[in-house]
Amino acid sequence: MESVYVIVALGAIVAGFVQGLSGFAFGLVAMSFWAWTLDPRLAATLSVFGALVGQVLAAFTVRRGFELQRLLPFVLGGLAGIPLGVAVLPHLDMDWFKALLGGLLVIWCPAMLMARALPRVTAGGRIADAAVGMAGGVLGGIGGFTGTLPTLWCTLRGMDKDAQRAIVQNFNLSMLLVTMGIYLATGVVTRQVLPLFAIVAPAMLLPTLFGAKLYVGISEARFRQIVLGLLTASGVALLASSVPALLARAG
Repeated sequence: MESVYVIVALGAIVAGFVQGLSGFAFGLVAMSFWAWTLDPRLAATLSVFGALVGQVLAAFTVRRGFELQRLLPFVLGGLAGIPLGVAVLPHLDMDWFKALLGGLLVIWCPAMLMARALPRVTAGGRIADAAVGMAGGVLGGIGGFTGTLPTLWCTLRGMDKDAQRAIVQNFNLSMLLVTMGIYLATGVVTRQVLPLFAIVAPAMLLPTLFGAKLYVGISEARFRQIVLGLLTASGVALLASSVPALLARAG
């Protein structure tokens, strides 16, 4: 049992630093540690909790404000998506989910990373923003992956790092609050999870604050490289934990 506590703490430390630096990705990074040893539903619950703690810290340490008109479509879409994700979670094949999400990240992010000039998407307006927010809400309900698709979308929109951080940070905070509330109301959070919460929160505290401090001095180009690189690495980790399981099941 002690080894489980060590894995939980290690995942929280690394994921906390990444979230502090990038403003998202706690769930993706933590899952790359926890998916090997924890039950998928337990890992999802810890992921939502840790990501929420990180966003609360960010609200006090990395304030970038927000434009309500720009943020609102994402939030409204996300609020519609969260109940869908929570409803799907008990019936989801987590191996297939991780494989599909990991495959998307591994294919798409390096293509964006190696492009000399990122294609800027201007079409779709608020409807497209709301659709991306809804997809982020579904992923958030499944396991706290709220920021993945909105971050990619903001990058494609050509937003600078502070504008992107403002949207993703505020979107994540609102979505994770709602998701955790639903988890508590529907019994997803059990008494057995509470000791692990007590490990995740203190383990991620200093790494998150350190990552947030480093964010301030990062250039636009370096920030884009970090975000896309982290997403690619997370995709590789998701594939590494899911593909062998799928192959074993097929055999």
